[in-house]
Amino acid sequence: MLTIEKIDTTQKALVDRFINVHAKLYKGCPQWVPPIKSDIRLMLNKKKHPFHEHSVADFFIAVKDGEDVGRICAMENCPFNAYHKTHEAEFYLFDSIDDQEVANALFEQAFEWARQRGLNRIIGPKGFSPFDGYGIQIEGTDRRQMMTMMNYNYDYYPRLLETLGFTKEVDFISCYLSRESFILPEKVRLIAQKVVEKGTFKVINFRSKRELVSWAARIGEAYNKTFINNWEYYPLTANEIKFTVDSIINVVDPRLFKIITHNDDVVGFLIAFPDVSAALQRANGNLNPLSLADLLLEMKKTNWVSLNGAGMLPEYQGRGGNALLYYEMEKTILNYKFEHAELTQVAETAVQMRRDLINVGGKPVKNHRVYQRAI
Repeated sequence: MLTIEKIDTTQKALVDRFINVHAKLYKGCPQWVPPIKSDIRLMLNKKKHPFHEHSVADFFIAVKDGEDVGRICAMENCPFNAYHKTHEAEFYLFDSIDDQEVANALFEQAFEWARQRGLNRIIGPKGFSPFDGYGIQIEGTDRRQMMTMMNYNYDYYPRLLETLGFTKEVDFISCYLSRESFILPEKVRLIAQKVVEKGTFKVINFRSKRELVSWAARIGEAYNKTFINNWEYYPLTANEIKFTVDSIINVVDPRLFKIITHNDDVVGFLIAFPDVSAALQRANGNLNPLSLADLLLEMKKTNWVSLNGAGMLPEYQGRGGNALLYYEMEKTILNYKFEHAELTQVAETAVQMRRDLINVGGKPVKNHRVYQRAI
């Protein structure tokens, strides 16, 4: 017998059941990087996660013959709908055994949840914050997940969704760059150097996490202006910006954050992280003094870097700012002796950036697809 249970998020035992569906399904999978369990618990905490201040989400588990075999989160991101003038539901944290009946039951629950809220379409996977990762992975599942800033899934997931009538909404490509393959065209380098010499733009480098945190509000404001034309954009609240900074601060090397200013205003940024996937796998979802120490050690010895965010305000693109971004990207890889880089989840709607990444030597290796379906 198959049933769907709604999770009472105030009950720790039920929250743990929801988390353990994922952990059990992927145990022993070498490409999977376990999320920190406390981070997932926070997503389900409707009193503490800033998403729940403006939007709605509920969580469900599929139980078949007495065993938890799948899960899903159904969401309405109210600021997104207001900004884009849409009536869409979203889904996230979908996991299932390879059983179409289980997937059908989970999504039928999500469809009904959305209909009751007057929504007419469902899209996903989309998370609770900009660093939660988008999409079902449809290519590159043989490669290890880049930390927990992207999703990882078995290769049968696309079939489960497409059988339900889901079709492509947008793809997010991740590119691989080796130290040897990064080729910054000389023309781009000269443009960047001239921009710096003229003082048109300035690059702000950080020496400490405290210094980085002091810029958080201005970085958040720049984010809210930079990606206004992107498919996934909605304006973040001050609490969401603070939450995002607090969430990533443990894996931040402040030297890898670059801010570009024009007349002291933040107009662009480059965000990179040392890849601590191996330490996260050893932690197996548990953040404690030992695993935190291991994570900090991995930050120092890893030869991989995740380039997870790059952008310029639209009005400053084409004025040398993009050249400066890639010039700083080159310095990040070369100066800190990284051998490998992954440019994580660039939307296909960001046409110029995707073209630029290929021009500097990037090779597309992963593809995450966000799916949609009318309900």
